[in-house]
Amino acid sequence: MTRSRFFVLVNCLVWLVVSRPALADVTTDIAGLAAGSTKDKIDAVERLVSGGNSNAIPVLKAYLNGNLFLVKSDGAAVIGLPVASGVRISDARDGREIGIVKKSTLKKIRINNRLRKIVRSALGGMTLLSKNRDQRLTAAHDVFKSRDAGMIELLKTAISRETDDTVRAAFKRSLAAIQATSDNDPAVRVAALSILAEFTDQDVRALVSSILASEDSAGSEVSRAAGKALEQIESRLQARNIAASIFQGVSLGSVLLLAAMGLAVTFGVMGVINMAHGEMVMLGAYSTFIVQDLFRTYLAAYADWSVLVAVPVSFVVVGLIGVIIERCVIRFLYGRPLETLLATWGLSLIIQQLVRSIFGPTNQEVANPSWMSGATEVVGGLSLTNNRMWIIVFAMIVFVLVTVLMKKTAFGLRIRAVMQNRAMASSMGIRTGWVDALTFGLGSGIAGIAGVALSQIDNVSPNLGQAYIIDSFMVVVFGGVGNLWGTVVGALSLGIVNKFLEPVSGAVLAKILVLIAVILFIQKRPRGLFALKGRAVEG
Repeated sequence: MTRSRFFVLVNCLVWLVVSRPALADVTTDIAGLAAGSTKDKIDAVERLVSGGNSNAIPVLKAYLNGNLFLVKSDGAAVIGLPVASGVRISDARDGREIGIVKKSTLKKIRINNRLRKIVRSALGGMTLLSKNRDQRLTAAHDVFKSRDAGMIELLKTAISRETDDTVRAAFKRSLAAIQATSDNDPAVRVAALSILAEFTDQDVRALVSSILASEDSAGSEVSRAAGKALEQIESRLQARNIAASIFQGVSLGSVLLLAAMGLAVTFGVMGVINMAHGEMVMLGAYSTFIVQDLFRTYLAAYADWSVLVAVPVSFVVVGLIGVIIERCVIRFLYGRPLETLLATWGLSLIIQQLVRSIFGPTNQEVANPSWMSGATEVVGGLSLTNNRMWIIVFAMIVFVLVTVLMKKTAFGLRIRAVMQNRAMASSMGIRTGWVDALTFGLGSGIAGIAGVALSQIDNVSPNLGQAYIIDSFMVVVFGGVGNLWGTVVGALSLGIVNKFLEPVSGAVLAKILVLIAVILFIQKRPRGLFALKGRAVEG
């Protein structure tokens, strides 16, 4: 049987496959896949497709991936997946799991490149009309890659039946790809290229580029259509890349904002260069790990909400640790910045080693809840990861709450009074020592909340905070010491600039360039973008 007759048979009989289950024994057909000649193997694939067996698709997928075997002792067909102790096998006829056997007891049914292409096309035809949306979408992408002309009629049928907009668009993309590469009518190819021009992805761009390069006549109708389509695709890709860089920059800026917000509060009020601030972030991440572990053990059904519980827990735990550090160490070192820097650096080393002793030096797993997992696709094929979108929202919420605390509460009024003029605040009866302690605790608590967010996008390890301490200081100094709005502007500006520089210069050089730019900026404006008036200025 010729290959073209094979595809005609697929198109005619695929309706039987998707419309009714069948219980035919496929053992003989699978054994045919192990035949000596390629023709016999193609005939066996044809029988599997036309037989209507409900397990034909997993059998052909296993054959394509090299996971189809015959048991040497009795010739039974099985699907096998390698595991540490051998091969886990299931019956090829009905998918029933059999158990784990030694690899030596099995004989692999081998496949060549010609058969791979035929099987891919057959699988595409069998799943284009599936009732399962994900199977239809996967089939559309497979057909796009294979671009077999025998699938055109089936694709047209699938498009006419499809009700899901995303799947229908994928079908049209596959059909246009086949027509643009294999049709003999230039008008059909031009129309297909105009359809491909509506899609914004690298696969379509590569396809249109290859069509343009393969055209013999540079001035032909198809060549002009391919050039125009390529320009449209590249223009949209460029816009998408800019949007993606902005999103990544805002995401990085939100992380920096969370890490630097607490530092902005403590540095602004007390002028303390807290080198242990990164460890406060790290302790917040470990608090999240502990809370999630407790949920997994005792409240597994509510594990998705462990992150929300970890927010107040991290704030309280790390805030209390901050108050203890301020009362036991920091308050004795006011007015001695170098000694404060050395003391907090020593504290950071002690905290890191303590965490290593308790949890070990390896990374701890903190899983994303289901509502933070995956990505959301927006216009133009741009995908935004859900965990980073939630972190952006979370950073804005924390900023609003801290701003309200500072501007609308009595405690915030005391903090601002001490920040602007400590002597006058003390003469008015404000206990400046306790304001310092509670402010340091507030800044540490905010750092703990930052650790909750970072646990969702970074490895939780004793060194977690070290990656953000320098960036946090840079954000605070650039935005203006003690100014929350300056911290927001500084964090977002540095995040976006960094993400636009990375594709050009690389991640490491981008950070160096940003650091140099900040240093040069501080030379011109030592007080940052938004300078505060008061004690910090007077000192």
